[in-house]
Amino acid sequence: MLSDRFRLPAFLLALVLLVSGLTGTAAAQVQATFKVLAFYSGTFDAAHIDFVKEANQRFPEFGAQNGFTYTATNNWDQLNNLSASQYQVVMFLDDSPHTDAQRNGFKTYLDNGGAFFGFHVAAYNDASGGWPWFNNTLLGTGRFQSNTWGPTAVTLRTENRSHPALVNTGATFRSSVSEWYSWQNDLRNNPDIQILASIDNSSFPVGTDPNQTWYSGYYPIIWTNKNYKMIYANFGHNAMNYETNTRLSSTFDSPAQNQFMMDALRWLGGAGTTPPVDQPSPTSWYSVANKANGKCVDARAAGTANGTVIQQYSCNGTQAQQFQFQPTSGGFTRINNRNDATKVIDVTGVSAADNAGLQLWTYSNGNNQQWQAVSEGGGYFHFVSRLSTKCLTVPNSSTVDSTQLVQFTCNGSGAQSFKLTAG
Repeated sequence: MLSDRFRLPAFLLALVLLVSGLTGTAAAQVQATFKVLAFYSGTFDAAHIDFVKEANQRFPEFGAQNGFTYTATNNWDQLNNLSASQYQVVMFLDDSPHTDAQRNGFKTYLDNGGAFFGFHVAAYNDASGGWPWFNNTLLGTGRFQSNTWGPTAVTLRTENRSHPALVNTGATFRSSVSEWYSWQNDLRNNPDIQILASIDNSSFPVGTDPNQTWYSGYYPIIWTNKNYKMIYANFGHNAMNYETNTRLSSTFDSPAQNQFMMDALRWLGGAGTTPPVDQPSPTSWYSVANKANGKCVDARAAGTANGTVIQQYSCNGTQAQQFQFQPTSGGFTRINNRNDATKVIDVTGVSAADNAGLQLWTYSNGNNQQWQAVSEGGGYFHFVSRLSTKCLTVPNSSTVDSTQLVQFTCNGSGAQSFKLTAG
């Protein structure tokens, strides 16, 4: 059973960071400016219980790096008289309030400036309708309708890039593995709801059981209510071996999803907007090496003519392997080649299809010539096409020199991850 309250003592946190720092794995600790109080029950479904355990391990670490303290409790009565001066953000990890006192206390908390982040099963309700204000007014979902099975990762499409929680996600980003819910109500028809991310069409089919698989449709995954400071995210269900209660996936194994959570918490906690991270300098030239095989993005035979193939090749330090990331608009860039900076990485045939090849072409402001550099941390990026929302990719994870690079549905693999090194 998880403890009633989970908080790393200051001396223990300092020791953990010190030891981690000696091994080169710790991020710098940041002065806390807001407090998070996370509620859980931890009594139903091994996957939900495992998410709670994992959240209570990871969020204190995230807090030390992102400027908040984290306290977890299974005493839901703490909601009864909670104020925003005590805790600026409340989380529901695996449940929601059940008594009138808890529900009234939570509504009063939100009405008086508190903020809320809900995960996955916190929004679940059965045919009885749940808690009408919570499910209908705050979340807008109405009744639970269906779910996918088994748990899978999906590509999420951002719906509102201007929201502070999405400043670092890119046009699309890969989720962690989860079970996904659908709802009675179409959130697009609710003027109070702002959908922040939904399942991208490239993800279908979603699920592994044919009887519980989604093959098409529109499925919001992250949203906010314009009348409250809140975010709901429909992830938080780890894949499990139910016979042994062994974790088979982690809700925290997607760097992009983790970044979204930190940016969302900073916004909810009043810590301000997180600036976009680790963007390439528009005046520098970079070699671009694939994470999986170490080979460099290269203009074939050092060509500069329109149609020159963009390929991978053993890194050699030539100008054919040096690129500049020059901003265009909306967070996108053109990727210039150093041998002729008027030529950029271009998707052949203005295609939106998987496996469309990449080439050099004279820049003409085409969406197929613009890419978003999405930071993965540590100098690694993936590059998302403005036209197709697909990622620059080494096809089939090839290790062969002269393999033409392509665009392909973003999947978080090493074949789509590249290290930038300034030359």
